[in-house]
Amino acid sequence: MQMKKIIITTLLPLSVLVASAQTKKTATTKKPATTTAVKRTTPSLFKSNLDSASYAFGNAMAGSLKNNGLTALNYQLFLKGIQDAFGDKKPLISQEQSQSTINNAFKAASLKKAGPVIAEGKLFLDNNKKQAGVKVTASGLQYLVLTKGEGVAPTAADSVTVHYKGSLLNGQEFDSSYSRNEPITFPLSGVIPGWTEGVQLMQPGSKFKFFIPYNLGYGERGSPPVIPPYSTLVFEVELLKVTPTK
Repeated sequence: MQMKKIIITTLLPLSVLVASAQTKKTATTKKPATTTAVKRTTPSLFKSNLDSASYAFGNAMAGSLKNNGLTALNYQLFLKGIQDAFGDKKPLISQEQSQSTINNAFKAASLKKAGPVIAEGKLFLDNNKKQAGVKVTASGLQYLVLTKGEGVAPTAADSVTVHYKGSLLNGQEFDSSYSRNEPITFPLSGVIPGWTEGVQLMQPGSKFKFFIPYNLGYGERGSPPVIPPYSTLVFEVELLKVTPTK
């Protein structure tokens, strides 16, 4: 994964249940007659292409909503919303209210879905802050000084040159300038909040380890596909150079 965001910031195949009747061979029952009877008593739900398309739209919409964390809706009001839109009727709520309630619904669904990840991060930070040498800022950022540098610490308006590596709580490394053997330079005001705050605590030559809560990292969205939503992150950062803003 490129570090640019830090620097700047199946359907499972539908199982088709086929009912297979075991036809006994008798002198009075013939297979062709049974097959014909089944065909005549199995009505089709779809009388036209519009019928098929209507079902497909509904199924696709529901699948998309479900993939985003929603598991149920008030189907009666959902259908009314669709009917009102097609009927050019005035919506029962304003556009602003609509957007707000949609955002709230997705956020609540996302929080529920990410519950285990949030709990894991909280437990880790609660235990980690008890470790020797770990300090905690007012925002909740945790850091450990590995090497103390010298000189003037950067401000949020400065640019910095650093080496770094980042990992998830399970130890999976998602990015590293060390592996590319190339440090990176960026304006400190353009990174995730945990970096903006944390690097200002450093002096050139310092090496810190940062433990960043999700709200100071990539937040509720994460950085797909390698950083899941609500992830607590661990970074090792080595400050090589500070370039003051002119």
